[in-house]
Amino acid sequence: MKKSVKHLMYIVMPCLVALASCSHRGSVVETLSPDGSIRIDISTKHNVLRYRVFCNNNEVISESPMGFTFSDAEDFGDSLEVVDIRRHSMNETWSPVWGTDASIKNFYNETVITLKEYSRLQRNLVLTVRAYDDGVAFRYTIPGQVGDSLYIVSENTGFRFAADDSVWWIPAGEFAYESLYRNTRLSEVPDAATPMTVSTKDGVWLCVHEAALVNYSEMYLQQSEAGKPVFRTALWPEPDGIAARVETPFTSPWRCIIIGMNAGGMATSHLIQNLNEDCRIEDTSWIRPVKFVGIWWGMHIGKYTWFEGPQQGATTERTKEYIDFAAAHGIEAVLAEGWNKGWETWAGNSVAVQDFCAPAKGFDLDKVVRYADSKGVRFISHHETGCNIPMYEAQLDSAMQLCRKLGIGYLKTGYAGPVIPEGYPHHGQYMVKHYQRVVETAAKYQICLDVHESIKPTGLDRTWPNLMSQEAIRGNEWNATYKATPPSHTTILPFTRFVAGPADYTPGIFKVNHSPEKNKRLYCTLSHQLALYVVFYSPMMMVSDMIENYENVPAFGFIEDIPCSWHESIIPLCRPGDYVCTARRYGDTWYVGAITDENCRLLTIPLWYLGNEGSYLAEIWCDARECDWEKSPGSIEYFRLKVSSGDSLLAALSKTGGWVMKLSRWKESAEGCSSVKDFNQQSKEKMPVFAKSATIGEKATTHRAYQKPVKYVNNFSMKFAASGNKALSDGIRGNYNFAANWQGFEGNDMDVVLDLGSVTDITSISTAFLDSPNDWIFAPKRVVFSVSTDGNSFKTIAEKTPEASDEGSAGITRIASVSVAVGKLSGRYVRVVAENVGVCPSWHQGRGKKAWLFCDEVVVE
Repeated sequence: MKKSVKHLMYIVMPCLVALASCSHRGSVVETLSPDGSIRIDISTKHNVLRYRVFCNNNEVISESPMGFTFSDAEDFGDSLEVVDIRRHSMNETWSPVWGTDASIKNFYNETVITLKEYSRLQRNLVLTVRAYDDGVAFRYTIPGQVGDSLYIVSENTGFRFAADDSVWWIPAGEFAYESLYRNTRLSEVPDAATPMTVSTKDGVWLCVHEAALVNYSEMYLQQSEAGKPVFRTALWPEPDGIAARVETPFTSPWRCIIIGMNAGGMATSHLIQNLNEDCRIEDTSWIRPVKFVGIWWGMHIGKYTWFEGPQQGATTERTKEYIDFAAAHGIEAVLAEGWNKGWETWAGNSVAVQDFCAPAKGFDLDKVVRYADSKGVRFISHHETGCNIPMYEAQLDSAMQLCRKLGIGYLKTGYAGPVIPEGYPHHGQYMVKHYQRVVETAAKYQICLDVHESIKPTGLDRTWPNLMSQEAIRGNEWNATYKATPPSHTTILPFTRFVAGPADYTPGIFKVNHSPEKNKRLYCTLSHQLALYVVFYSPMMMVSDMIENYENVPAFGFIEDIPCSWHESIIPLCRPGDYVCTARRYGDTWYVGAITDENCRLLTIPLWYLGNEGSYLAEIWCDARECDWEKSPGSIEYFRLKVSSGDSLLAALSKTGGWVMKLSRWKESAEGCSSVKDFNQQSKEKMPVFAKSATIGEKATTHRAYQKPVKYVNNFSMKFAASGNKALSDGIRGNYNFAANWQGFEGNDMDVVLDLGSVTDITSISTAFLDSPNDWIFAPKRVVFSVSTDGNSFKTIAEKTPEASDEGSAGITRIASVSVAVGKLSGRYVRVVAENVGVCPSWHQGRGKKAWLFCDEVVVE
């Protein structure tokens, strides 16, 4: 196969003649999208560069600044004037090597504006502006002589949103983008990583991101006017304060805003890819999407270790077992993390020093690769750098030469830990250049990459399609020994992180309640995990559970069949944060997946996308009537139906549930089919049963402190802020999933005062604390309850000592409830002081380091 194919429909070459799509009126240069619905204006009013964005004549981005601040030169100030305008339009269709769609339309109007300072420096600045039917983008070019350098301290591109709309976001500084998405008003966002997704009151969806990030710092958004929906582009500075060192002529990454008339349209946009250069790899025949199993999940849940020893996961014999399983089930590849020497340095919380050319004891690399070849299975190697960049770069060529020599064409890399050299940010220019060097070196040796703890995708997979997948997401590993995620998380990701590009979420955990003895599990059903193979996309798609958990499970057939590259993808219905249904086509076969949050739902799945091409066989795997996320998450049932494009199917999803369907051409030999009418009736009949099951995060019984204000004497952690200032009175009970509905305090005591609003009779006070030492969370040493009528003078009514963890219980997660009956006491203010253990105890792996205290709802009766 050759590199991606372009089908050029027409190009209007650059000219100086005004076009209808772009006009220059005084100090404003307009650029219209091809269909006229979207417009971006560039203004030089008062000789200062600014821009505005409109959708259907409604302003979505108000006048916002542009430009740079340099350490070694004057900024572009208020002396810019337009000296040249060149315009052209492009309408092409190109074919990616792999992806969610077999052909991608790249249709835009472009304006290239040359500006010049009339001050003494008389420098030029070139602004390239594009308007698409699904968004806008612009980038800067600073002309100059090759070798001339610029030191960029900051970029002044602003985003002044026209309204304080609803936004989905994660904080910019949390490690590897592995955060839960918040849904707030724009004015409540202090800083955010991109993509950041906004839902306007008019029903328009906006997603702010960047494209073609090379040799520059990552962009994130920082609130620039307190309490207002106004942001500036922030860059990560390196130790000397410089964010980017560049040589002229220099061109920045694209700053882009994807615009959709609905959430599904925004989520399926290809604008980010369209802003990148065409494929640079001449022969792409070696780049092939794969599904793979791997020795991975067992390490995360504590069954195996990455390093050598009695519980070593990656052994020759175990890897051969995985290869046998893959060959028997049509899985193309096998990953073995921990195959190489050096893991003991990384696991020991010291500087990682690994050898990517030397196998660990008990692992014969040559034998494993030869055995995999004999079974028609590819071996996926693994390089965990521990973010020791000099160490990895010193081995990069030799390690990839070894892969090439052995015929290893797939590689997973990892960057867990702080960057070495010390002081360099994970997403600054130094690391961006490193990630790109690895991609290009891998291409040289014909190796496909799955990069974990990486920089976010910015569409570079179009240019370098061997960059097949990146993590940059809170994935399934958090549901192992880390912090389980709420079911709503997966319904948000298609409209946030996945807008940037493929993600290795590592779905497919069939043993949902994987460690009941430790109260560790996933908060979803098996059907939910199945549906992720349709809802999410990665051309290197992991089948993530241990292979023994797939044996004799008929639903595994769905994973065996599903492809890793598609000809067409749509989202026929969705409500981000609540549910999403995605349909994808390969050839003339469609796959449909739907997931829900903590609520059960009856979704109406349309089939109009089948077209007028006859009947199809629908094979459906869904939550069985007895399915219950808490008690029986693996209960699943299978149906066969004869359907056509005019039908609609009712999908009954249990709480946290899922639903998947394969649609293939009807054959008269098909047997055992139910009618659509009967299937829909059975779906309706499931709903009352599903509604009776427990709800994750359900509201507590309304009580006197419910929704009342809470005063925090010591600050809580914004990383685990639950519902903000009212988290302890939000009416939602916590559970073993401490990623939601708990208020976290790192190293501090919890000292809170709840104002009941008026003096009232109090009979009891209760609360709860999380005890999860494996996650550095400990029940408090002591809890003191006090009551006051005036908020100044408090009467202590009880002291309690919750059950505390001791040596040997580090892997167990418990909830320690604390309550006190006070008889009948009048008071308006209730104070609860919980004494943090302070630092992790001597028996703990984190001994001497700050311990966490997590508190739940304070209930006042």
